[in-house]
Amino acid sequence: MPQSNLLLGVNIDHVVTLRQARYRTMLASPNAEPCVLTAALEAEKAGAHSITIHLRADRRHIQDADVLLLRKHIGTKLNLEMGNTREILAIALEMRPDFVCMVPENREEVTTEGGLDVVGQCEALRSTVTALSDNGTRVSMFIAPDLEQVRASADIGAAMIELHTGTFANHTGPERDAEVRRLCAAAELGHALGLQINAGHGLTTKNLPDLWAVPHLAELNIGHHIVSRAVFIGLRAAVQEMLAMMATYRD
Repeated sequence: MPQSNLLLGVNIDHVVTLRQARYRTMLASPNAEPCVLTAALEAEKAGAHSITIHLRADRRHIQDADVLLLRKHIGTKLNLEMGNTREILAIALEMRPDFVCMVPENREEVTTEGGLDVVGQCEALRSTVTALSDNGTRVSMFIAPDLEQVRASADIGAAMIELHTGTFANHTGPERDAEVRRLCAAAELGHALGLQINAGHGLTTKNLPDLWAVPHLAELNIGHHIVSRAVFIGLRAAVQEMLAMMATYRD
């Protein structure tokens, strides 16, 4: 049986959430911990294929200095999640991450909820995709598994889509089965349109087997579950545990 080529992007935002809980206004303190770079390097040593971070407009966890530090020192790919704002775009153009994933952003949310409305923001997103792509960064759209959003993502020149799996993760039984069908249809269409198919949000080692019905998956971006498991077994072991489960995927 062929081996899975599914890649893992480890989101380390919530490592920084822990740092910010005590040191939000004291980042220069020698006691400010945990270190974002140490977390990224641990994930890399465990086999992570990329490091994902979200530089939010409100800077609730990842800071500008964190992006610079990781850009300089990690050995794998850097995936920067960002809202479509002039300020964050300027930072992305300067830092030149390997990947950018465009996401919706709401100051009231705990984490990114729901997919980006590419259809409704087509022209604004098109100019951002062009600027990033021309600067050497591959761009993804974080979208719900909606066929119109897939078509719009291809139309504006995105190289990838990341299918939002939150609804999948939060349901079981018939509701999950229905969402798997939506994910399959979106992945099939995206693949036919030449898009790389990624997925993320709410994924765990327990629910991944139900996701394996979805074809053409290239990369998963997973953060909260890995950081949560790391509390008990360590970050390197948590990444390796996830990679072992991902090795069972067959397209």
